[in-house]
Amino acid sequence: MNDDVRNIVLGVMAAGISASLGWLARTYLWRRKLRRKQAFLGLPENSESLLVVNRDPAASEPAVHRFDVFALLELSALIKDCKAHVQVVTQDSVHQGFGERTEFCVGGPASNRRMMAHMSAMLPGVRVNVDPEPGPDRGAFQIGGERYRLESGVTEYVMLARLTAGDRREARPVFLFCGQRAITNQAATRYLARHHERLARKHGNNSFVLLLKVINSQAYGPDVVELVADVTRAATSPLPAAAPAPRSSHRA
Repeated sequence: MNDDVRNIVLGVMAAGISASLGWLARTYLWRRKLRRKQAFLGLPENSESLLVVNRDPAASEPAVHRFDVFALLELSALIKDCKAHVQVVTQDSVHQGFGERTEFCVGGPASNRRMMAHMSAMLPGVRVNVDPEPGPDRGAFQIGGERYRLESGVTEYVMLARLTAGDRREARPVFLFCGQRAITNQAATRYLARHHERLARKHGNNSFVLLLKVINSQAYGPDVVELVADVTRAATSPLPAAAPAPRSSHRA
């Protein structure tokens, strides 16, 4: 074997080794990223999860608002990426506790009984005005001593929460997407899909409650979203028996 042939063989071998090492490194990083995503979402491979669907309060027959359907599609893509399975159930047909399966619950308490139960059990510091009569506080959130009013199509709020039951390490989380309108539910699911890595780095696998503001949805849909505050402490702390009037109200 002359020098030229030997150099070619060595070059091919070096290229093959480099390609193999690069593939192994990319595979390792991809798997580590997937494991972190699965841990944050509570979705180990081949695990079961629930998508709890609300109903459209404006429809006379049981129906799901189209923006809530879009929200479910966003969540289904996340679940599929984690190689987990999903069962879609309606808000009035879930008769089980939480912690056994990861749950994604969509819709405010006016349209989702399951959401009302979760908020009552785990978010004692939150009140949502579900009065159907028109008024300035219709649909408003009260979180601790703050009130957040709805200005339809201009400024709307939604809570994105990751909650776990008790101190059980193996307990699966419940994700809540509680918005003032259906389009805000979709905005919250899209926010989770886009920022789950940052949220996992900041919060780990702990519980949190974030208040998001959807800006000018009549022009931008669910895409322009701002983080208002991390309201975990206020949302999970019980309100006084006779809760005082909110210190301030937030509107556009």
